[in-house]
Amino acid sequence: MKKRAIPHSDNWKTPTHLYNVLDREFRFDFDPCPYSNGGELGFDGLTIDWGQRNFVNPPYSQQLKERFVRKAIDESYKGKVCVVLLPVSTSTRLFHKYIYPNAAEIRFIRGRVTFQGYNTDGLWTTKRDGMHDSMVVVFDGSKVRENIVCSLMKQMDSEQLHLLETE
Repeated sequence: MKKRAIPHSDNWKTPTHLYNVLDREFRFDFDPCPYSNGGELGFDGLTIDWGQRNFVNPPYSQQLKERFVRKAIDESYKGKVCVVLLPVSTSTRLFHKYIYPNAAEIRFIRGRVTFQGYNTDGLWTTKRDGMHDSMVVVFDGSKVRENIVCSLMKQMDSEQLHLLETE
């Protein structure tokens, strides 16, 4: 039985293999909302300027997710690249008002992303599938907004992704 009365955490780590594949393409220099192992980050990613090439796996709670998406859009209009990992939810106001009109590219990931973090029992797990499918949204102020490209990231198992990392 699911423990619905227990508060759920927004603090889940992006799988290393997924981050590495994206980093190889985009060469990130900043993460405004990195995984926190229970400690303070020392900054608030919503109130500071971001790097030139940003990886963003925002908290998935509705208000924080929307605030990070809007901040990524603002940063992209300053000429920065923001690559955002999000749950697929194409029927929402967030998608139609902010993501779709501003994205340079949207990539749908086949299969569920498996995040890492502490579960509701307080145990570290590397096997927590997201509750939704995921998409990678690229906000890039240097690309024409009207030419949105939707693509499908090839599904790969961990072993295949590891081989890509070593190339």
